[in-house]
Amino acid sequence: VEPPPAAGPDPVERVLAEVLAEVVGVGQVPVDGHFFDDLGADSLVMAQFCARVRKRGNLPPVSMKDVYRHSTIKGLAAALAPAVPAPVAAAPTAPSTAPAPVRRDPLRSALPPPVGTPRYVLCGALQVLFVIGYSFLTAFVVTSGYEWIRSGSGALLDVYLRAALFGSASFVGFCALPIVAKWVLVGRWKPQQFRVWSLAYYRFWVVKALIRANPLALFAGSPLYLLYLRALGARIGPGVTILSRTVPVCTDLLTVGAGTVIRKDSFFTCYRAHAGVIQTAPVTLGRQVYVGEKTVLDIGTSLGDGAQLGHTSSLHPGQAVPPGRRWHGSPAEPTEVDYRMVPPAPCGTLRRTGYTVAQLLNLLVLAVPLATSVAVVLLAEVPALATLMAAGRPNITSWGFFRDALAASLALYFGAIVVGFVVMVTVPRVLARFVEPGRVYPLYGFHYWAHRLIARMTNRKFFTELFGDSSYIVDYLHALGYRLRPVVQTGSNFGMAVQHDNPYLSSVGRATVVADGLSFINADYSSTSFRVSPVKVGGNNFLGNNIAYPAQGRTGDNCLLATKVMVPVDGKVRENVGLLGSPSFEIPRSVERDNDLDVSGPELARRLAAKDRHNLGSIGLRLLVRWVHFFGLTLLALAAADLYASLGVAALVLFGQLSLLVTVAWFVLVERVTDHLHALAPQGCSIYDRTFWRHERAWKVPSETYIKAFDGTPLKNTLWRLLGVRIGRRVFDDGCSLTERSFTAIGDGATLNAGSIVQCHSQEDGAFKSDRTTIGAGATLGVGAFVHYGVTVGEGAVLAADSFLMKGEEVPPHARWGGNPAMEMSR
Repeated sequence: VEPPPAAGPDPVERVLAEVLAEVVGVGQVPVDGHFFDDLGADSLVMAQFCARVRKRGNLPPVSMKDVYRHSTIKGLAAALAPAVPAPVAAAPTAPSTAPAPVRRDPLRSALPPPVGTPRYVLCGALQVLFVIGYSFLTAFVVTSGYEWIRSGSGALLDVYLRAALFGSASFVGFCALPIVAKWVLVGRWKPQQFRVWSLAYYRFWVVKALIRANPLALFAGSPLYLLYLRALGARIGPGVTILSRTVPVCTDLLTVGAGTVIRKDSFFTCYRAHAGVIQTAPVTLGRQVYVGEKTVLDIGTSLGDGAQLGHTSSLHPGQAVPPGRRWHGSPAEPTEVDYRMVPPAPCGTLRRTGYTVAQLLNLLVLAVPLATSVAVVLLAEVPALATLMAAGRPNITSWGFFRDALAASLALYFGAIVVGFVVMVTVPRVLARFVEPGRVYPLYGFHYWAHRLIARMTNRKFFTELFGDSSYIVDYLHALGYRLRPVVQTGSNFGMAVQHDNPYLSSVGRATVVADGLSFINADYSSTSFRVSPVKVGGNNFLGNNIAYPAQGRTGDNCLLATKVMVPVDGKVRENVGLLGSPSFEIPRSVERDNDLDVSGPELARRLAAKDRHNLGSIGLRLLVRWVHFFGLTLLALAAADLYASLGVAALVLFGQLSLLVTVAWFVLVERVTDHLHALAPQGCSIYDRTFWRHERAWKVPSETYIKAFDGTPLKNTLWRLLGVRIGRRVFDDGCSLTERSFTAIGDGATLNAGSIVQCHSQEDGAFKSDRTTIGAGATLGVGAFVHYGVTVGEGAVLAADSFLMKGEEVPPHARWGGNPAMEMSR
């Protein structure tokens, strides 16, 4: 009997090996060679490999998650084998010239017809008129109150009483206006959809702008905030705690059961933008539900009684967590992890009512009247200010006017920085003595007030953005109370956006580097209690962007935590590995080609010193640019005061509108001047290369704060064009962030949801890389979606909420992708 013929090479392995060899640029790759350890590939190379596999058409699609879980050709082929319906041809066929089938969104047929350019322009014009009208109302109230307070007897007690009465009346009025406007313009929100830029959208935008500008929106974490949501139509049960500052818009569609906790940085707005349409639908949370930090609850989602959703997670439309179950991930899936970390404490109606009353008394009896009284007295009694504010004299054109304005702006700007820094590093230290780690405190008492005040006073974006991306951020965080010693200084230990619940309980190990957006979760909450705990990030770690690190985090030394990763809170302590995704899974800690960019020894010391000098210059430029802007606004304010006698309230309205125009013009000019500093370096460079330092300067010197004022308006597109974005017609941007504007291209009619990010760069340990990203016409980025560099999102494609689209990915036209990391999703 003759032996059977030897089995030939697996055809799937052969095709995959051929594709990988083309991407890597070698003649042949071994089927048992590890993609990262043996072949030296990185995630960008493997993303290109996945894209080419999808284009072949004779293999099932391969995702980055597949690549990391099966990191050899042989392992990947074995994993794909069940999905291969028939043997694959030994030799690849020539690519077909026929167009690929178009996969359309199932909702597209039901969408309202598009809005043309006339409606687009009309909507923008109406939005501008609304802003001017609201500014006129605000200016009228402020000037009327000021004149009435000043017309009193002049005695300090009379000034104080008038200021208290005016402050209380204006507070009530500005709080009631958005509520009344919502009920008049909309009535009750219902599940529906309407085109952006239509008149229905204009009413939606007006209501959204008003309810988020309401002073009550600043009371997140307080029972007063729940009263506000109830007044807007939300069904909020007793004993609910909402810490997120993102105010829901379609409040009639929000139901939150008794005893539910919603942590900070969560989205549950009851609407989303999809393919140029606003869609509204319910978000329903049962009793005793727990929603973790940095979560997204898309429309049409729910959690049953006693359910939990972990940190860095999301529910996509139609997902429902059964009662009593625990889910996490993006999109969420069942888990056994318990995210309720703190036992309850006595916290009844009397405590909640007392806390609310104390907040109102503090605001209306102390803060507002005292601040108003001081301002009135200073303007009336201080000679220098009285001279500057004198009306009816032609002093605007005199040198003395500019000299005094220059002196006032210098004193106010730099004086506020010094005083603010001193207060920030002293007062919270005193308050921290009243909040002991590990001890359970009831909500809405003195300890809760101290805890919240510590977080509010020490999370100042001005200083983290000023010192971030430089060696000086380490000294700043240490002054705040962070435990960072001993430090291995890299010159980029932290980015420009790091936050915490308690700086005195935040520590980072030796030689750890954080890219940006790290949030230390020092506090745990129930519906009646809270507890603060230490958070420690291990040594020799690298943390990517937008990571929430809880006190129970189970990572140790020498870990890579990828962008938007869910930090595990159960199981063994992970060390010497990388973690990616939500829920997270292990990947290589580093790859060989990134190690080629390392700098060490005497050369490191020399380059670090040079980087420090360059970063110090960037800090100086940032301060200079913002002071010049402040000086310009000071001139406008003094000019408005000088013209007030002749123009009245119109002078203040004119000041408000000119201030916005000056702000836009100044920072657009600054950004265009610094835009050439951005480094287009797809192959990477060291963070000790001047190319990277210049890129850091291009981040630090301009401003992004003013851009948010244009969210949801056609003017946002005009602004993006002025800043260098290649953007098409009638793009809807509800609050997207573009880190490198000139690297980004956005097609006609694209839809960018609130909280979405397009980041055209990446820092990994000592390596920096950047490349261009393209968002196709009609594409949609979901709420909180994150798009990395070198990415192409095809025409009409959809990236689901809270997704992470990794570097180098190519999303085919009209496809639907989602997840962390993102991959193709079933419809």
